[in-house]
Amino acid sequence: MARLGDYVKIRTGRLDANASSENGQYPFFTCSVEPLKIDTYSYDCECVLVAGNGDLNVKYYNGKFDAYQRTYIIESIDKSILSVPYLYCFLNKYVETLRKQAIGGVIKYIKLGNLTEAQIPLFSLEEQERIVDIIDKVNQIITNRKQQLQQLDELVKARFVEMFGDPVSNPHGFDKVALSELADIKIGPFGSLLHKEDYIEGGYALLNPSHIIDGKIAPDSKLTVSTQKYEELSAYHLKTGDVVLGRRGEMGRCAVVPCDGYLCGTGSLLIRTKGEVTADYIQKVISFPSFKKTIEEMAVGQTMPNLNVPIVSSFQIIKPPIEVQESYYAFVEQVDKSKFAVQKALDEAQTLFDSLMQEYFG
Repeated sequence: MARLGDYVKIRTGRLDANASSENGQYPFFTCSVEPLKIDTYSYDCECVLVAGNGDLNVKYYNGKFDAYQRTYIIESIDKSILSVPYLYCFLNKYVETLRKQAIGGVIKYIKLGNLTEAQIPLFSLEEQERIVDIIDKVNQIITNRKQQLQQLDELVKARFVEMFGDPVSNPHGFDKVALSELADIKIGPFGSLLHKEDYIEGGYALLNPSHIIDGKIAPDSKLTVSTQKYEELSAYHLKTGDVVLGRRGEMGRCAVVPCDGYLCGTGSLLIRTKGEVTADYIQKVISFPSFKKTIEEMAVGQTMPNLNVPIVSSFQIIKPPIEVQESYYAFVEQVDKSKFAVQKALDEAQTLFDSLMQEYFG
């Protein structure tokens, strides 16, 4: 093991985050996962960049760039002793430790000493190259598997449009009915039923609009209620297969609830299908781009668009013949089988990657 500070040169960026330029030709590294753009550059080197605050993400780069003042720019003093790709692999693992060492309040940041005092396994250059090659190959497998899953998702979306068409223009001429004919609709509990002191960590999670991301739920473990409070609000329990719809802010934000144990938040509505169409179908229609635009026109409120039960009940939903629905979901079932196999392969590759990183870097 060797002290990292003895083998690297560490600098920090000098610019404010607002120095970026939308049409700049050089990367501008900040705390964001993806680099911004900038017109000029201050650095031209092969290095590893570590965001000094925020999520503390790690990037490899070789070329001209500039950097935010809280970004650490780490170069190898002698590449015949420490290769930069190997340094990048090490720091990708060591960032777990850096996150634990981070200090500060809302925004965490790392001190320079946390980097310089890191202990890095210093193998021969040949062994470093071998390790990097193995990790790169496994990483590529992981990337390929993720792309396969994304392509399968796109295939399902394309099939939906092919079979049902745009749910607003309705090119196939299907019947349209009010959503209230297809589902029961209920608004979340009034704020008077939930108070700040009711929230605990690790209980039953509330689902508000902010917990619906890209058509899936992303609950907050800190915004939950106790068993007692959950039981008191039994009328607002979300069940497996319900659709939870955000009623304010971004219109059309909704997701299918994957399991029992969630509570409809004050900013959401509960939609429970009566059985003639699936929850997945309702979610896909409501979140369709043209349908979202229609909802925006129906929403009330000047400062922030808002939905209520009468408005949502009046949504006009295309109702395809049952045989069309069954054909679509038979296709989805076959795609899901492929996704299951790809996901399994992805999980195995990720497990292999994690074990290799542990073996090489501890």
